[in-house]
Amino acid sequence: MSTPAGQGPLRRLVVLRHAKSAWPEGVPDHERPLAARGLRDAPAAGRALAEADWLPDLALCSTAVRARQTWELASAQWGTPPPVRLQRRLYAADVPDLLDAVREVPAVVRTLLLIGHNPGLAELVLELAGDGLDDTLDRVRTKFPTAAIAVLAWHGPAWEALTLGAALLTDVVVARGRKPK
Repeated sequence: MSTPAGQGPLRRLVVLRHAKSAWPEGVPDHERPLAARGLRDAPAAGRALAEADWLPDLALCSTAVRARQTWELASAQWGTPPPVRLQRRLYAADVPDLLDAVREVPAVVRTLLLIGHNPGLAELVLELAGDGLDDTLDRVRTKFPTAAIAVLAWHGPAWEALTLGAALLTDVVVARGRKPK
């Protein structure tokens, strides 16, 4: 007998937009690296995840250079980073593609980190959130900037059961690192 969606263990989808990227001339979009601000903000995102106890069991990350660098710098802030799956399909992905990737995650994973790009990530957050705490939905609707973190919580038997509108948007944080003095 299967467990219906809305019942089962608490699961968290932590959505992290890559940190601020550079725009070097002649570099293809997929290969753009992080800018100086991104190099400061990505570790701050990792610290924010650790401080809020949102560390993932697994990470799915776009293969774009800026997303991979965000993952590497953020996860370096933790004692033992979880496994990461680099997926080309997360680059410039829309909601159906992002949702397909999430639904393929093994049921044993309780907290999943998804690192990618806008507009897909912001749209995914808004479509998955049936509701939000405080002004979280309005904040994502207004702007989901680089190094932004959105946390969606839901109860479900497995990731494959996640449906649009089934999650609660519990928090939105924008990680910002400090300039060196």
